Amino acid sequence: MPRPGKPLISRSAAVQAAIDIIGADGLQSFTMPRLAAEMGVKVPSLYHHFRDRADILLAVVQYVAGAAVVASGSVPGPDWPEHFVALATSFRRSFVCHKNTAPLLLHYRPRDLLPGGYEAAAQFLHRSGVPVAFHIRILDGMETLLIGTAICEIMNPFFDGGTIFRNVDLNTQSALAVAVDASGLSAEGLLEVKVRAFLTGVTADSHKPNVMRY
Repeated sequence: MPRPGKPLISRSAAVQAAIDIIGADGLQSFTMPRLAAEMGVKVPSLYHHFRDRADILLAVVQYVAGAAVVASGSVPGPDWPEHFVALATSFRRSFVCHKNTAPLLLHYRPRDLLPGGYEAAAQFLHRSGVPVAFHIRILDGMETLLIGTAICEIMNPFFDGGTIFRNVDLNTQSALAVAVDASGLSAEGLLEVKVRAFLTGVTADSHKPNVMRY
């Protein structure tokens, strides 16, 4: 069946409908026919905006990841790590709200989804006086932390949004139980701590920008 001569739907409406389907029934339930039916059109109408199912999924994860790139309120300067803490928590919250889209991060890396965001981050680091030799280490490491959060936390079928360790037995895991209680951190709070610790460590030898640290 040929596609209509002019678009019957908007790209943004199709992306939102796809997000709704994935949110309700998971990635495995998302198909082009299902999306077309939800929007009251035939499948060829979708080809005005997308090449195929993969192209729609790319648009979906771009939307969810892009929603996380919000103004942090931070200004370049000595407190620059807080800018990245804010970005990390926004990223996590966006994927918590759309957790069924998190597996897409295994196929589409944030650096490929949001090149403009990475450019803005590099400029922020430059204006903050962070040696340029550390910029890629910071950006790459932040991405790894965020994808790790998606895989280990959000994609966990037992994820409840806040618990760091589940089913800790006080009788057989007393040290761990005490440690969890003493941490006083939610899952989001722990992410903030990890981001700050990473940024402190990666720039610890900022007076020696050519020294490789692993």
